[in-house]
Amino acid sequence: MSASVPEPTSATEPSDSRNADALARQRFSLHHDADGRTTGYALYRIKQDAPGGDGSALWVRRVGTASRQAYAALWHFLAGIDLVSWIEREGAVDESLAHLLTDPRAARSTPVARLWVRLIDVDRALVARRYTGTLDLVLEVEDAFCPWNTGRYRLEADQDAAACVRTRAPADLRLTAAELGASLLGGTTLASLAGAGLVEELRAGALPRATAAFRADPEPFQRTGSRSIREAGRSWPTDDSGWGSA
Repeated sequence: MSASVPEPTSATEPSDSRNADALARQRFSLHHDADGRTTGYALYRIKQDAPGGDGSALWVRRVGTASRQAYAALWHFLAGIDLVSWIEREGAVDESLAHLLTDPRAARSTPVARLWVRLIDVDRALVARRYTGTLDLVLEVEDAFCPWNTGRYRLEADQDAAACVRTRAPADLRLTAAELGASLLGGTTLASLAGAGLVEELRAGALPRATAAFRADPEPFQRTGSRSIREAGRSWPTDDSGWGSA
């Protein structure tokens, strides 16, 4: 498949008084497939003084693609910009970029906790997402700050739909609203939380099945520059007790 990436030009995004100068320096590039359809884009800007003082640094704000070919072609273009010795990028922890490099170790990553979830209504939050496999699970949830969440919930789900109701059936897993919030978006795993003693498996085999069903592909990711706390329920509490990172 042939591909072309136009020379970068100044981006024309809506002006914002707080970052108008940054937007003025921002550039974009597009990727087209063999039929001329746009299948990807990159937003970036060049900054002076790369770490170590050798050349310039490239700040890649966003790369969006519809195919792996477009993803690889755009990064090939970005990595080939003249006089750039350092590239900075915010991305998901499971992004494929490092595997495109001749030496994957050249990509250095620093995990940052930026996305937090506080469950306000457990049942509504659990049915608002989709799961990677079939699941029939009873969760025993403890929530001291939002006591209406405390109780047992039967979660029945597959890749297309989910249902969650209160139940008196024996629980399969026991955890607090903080752990459930941390795992809700599919990043932090229930198995890792169980390894720290924060999730208790009450029925053999329930933990690996729940862990697999809750996983997300790709992993959740929140960029800098927008509110990094998202609601899963009704309204925000006035205290941050019980918040969980995702």
